[in-house]
Amino acid sequence: MLRTRDAGKGLLLLRLAPVFLAAAAMLVTGFFATIAEAQEPAPRRTLFQRLFGGFAPQRRYQDPSAYPPQPRPRRIQKRRQQPGEQQRPRQQRAKPRVADAPPPAPVVEKSPNAKKVLVVGDFVAGSLGDGLKTAFEMTPGVVVETRANGSSGLVRDDYFNWPGSLTGYVAELKPSVIVVSLGANDRQAMRIGETKETFRTDLWTAEYRKRVNALAALARQDNLPLLWVGMPPFQSTAMTADMVTFNGIYLEEVEKVGGQFIDIWDGFVDEEGKFVLTGSDINGQQVRLRGSDGINLTKAGKRKLAFYVEKDIRKLLGEAAADAAVPGAEGLKDLVVTAPLANEDIVKTPPIGVTDPELDGATALLGAGAPPKVTGKSPRDLLVEKGEVPAAPAGRIDDFRLAKPETVISKPLLRN
Repeated sequence: MLRTRDAGKGLLLLRLAPVFLAAAAMLVTGFFATIAEAQEPAPRRTLFQRLFGGFAPQRRYQDPSAYPPQPRPRRIQKRRQQPGEQQRPRQQRAKPRVADAPPPAPVVEKSPNAKKVLVVGDFVAGSLGDGLKTAFEMTPGVVVETRANGSSGLVRDDYFNWPGSLTGYVAELKPSVIVVSLGANDRQAMRIGETKETFRTDLWTAEYRKRVNALAALARQDNLPLLWVGMPPFQSTAMTADMVTFNGIYLEEVEKVGGQFIDIWDGFVDEEGKFVLTGSDINGQQVRLRGSDGINLTKAGKRKLAFYVEKDIRKLLGEAAADAAVPGAEGLKDLVVTAPLANEDIVKTPPIGVTDPELDGATALLGAGAPPKVTGKSPRDLLVEKGEVPAAPAGRIDDFRLAKPETVISKPLLRN
C-alpha cells in the first residue's frame, strides 16, 4: 500500500511541474518589468487629481524603433549675390504725410516815432493788453505798453497805489492814449480814515466814487484821451451783480472828466444776458472765451476784449494806426478805382425817365394803347362759370391758331 501511494504522489508532481515552472517564469518577468517601470519618472499629478484623487494613465515605455525617423527641418539659405549683379533696393513703407504748418505771420517792426498806448489796471487789464498787442501787431505806428498788477484795485491802496503809479508811468512812457480797466478785485471792505467800511454800504459807495473820479481826472490832466473799459460778467452770480454796479459808477464818473467809457458786457453773455464760457469770437466762430474758473479769459477771449477798444484807439490815433501793407498787394493797385482828374472832360447825360419816350426817338411807350374793357371777372372765373377760354394774343406761345391755307385749283394734265 505504501508503494502505491508514493507512486501516485510522484505522478501528481510530474503533472504539476509545468504549472510551477510557468508560474515561476511569470514571477521573474514581472519582477524585471517592475524594475524597468521604476526607472521612468513618475507623472506629475494635476490639481484636480490632488483634490479628488486618481491618477492619469501612466505612459508606457515605447520602443523608438516602432516609429519611423522624422525628417530634419530644411534650413533656408540666403541666395548669394552673383558678381556684377546689382542689389535691389528695399522698398520702404511710405510715411504718413504730416500737414504743413501754416507759415508764421510776418513780423512788422515798429517805427521809431510810433505812438504808445498805455494799459493799466488789474488782471483784466493784463488780458486786455495781450489782446491789443495782437490787434496792433501789424501796425508799425502803434506800440502797446501794459502796466498791470493782477491783484490790485482802488480799494486796497495800501497794497498798490494807482494814483501814484500812474503818474510815473505817464512820465516814463509819454503815451498818446491811456486805457484803464479796474474793479475785479474791489469787492471787499475799504478802510476810510480810521474806520473799516463794509462793502457796498453808502459810505463805501461814496468813497469808491471819489477814487474812480480822482484816478480818471489824473489820467486826463494832460488832456490825454482816456478809455475806461468796463468789467465783463463772471461765472459767480453775486460777482456779476457787483460788476453791474461798478460799471454804472465808471460810466458816470469817467464822463464827468471828459473820458470815454467802453461797455464790453454784451460780448460775454448770451441772448438772454447770462454768462457764457463759450461764445463767438471776432470772426463769428464758436470758441472758448473764459477759463474753467469762470474768471480768466482765454486767448480768443482776450482778442475779443481788445476788439471793443481797438476801433476807438484807431479813431483817436488816425493815420498812425494804419496797418502795414500786405505783402503781394502791389499788383492790386490797378484794381483800385481812383477819382477822375480835375481837368478831365466828363460828359454828363441827363437821366432817362420811363415816361418820356422822345429821348430815343419814339412817340409812345412799349405796349401803349387803350386798355381792354373788362367785365370785372377774371379768366379763371369765366373758365369755371361759363367754360369760356380767352383767346391767346397773336404770337404768344399758347396761340395755337393756324392760318387757313389758300385754295389751290389743280388742272388735269392733258394727254397727248
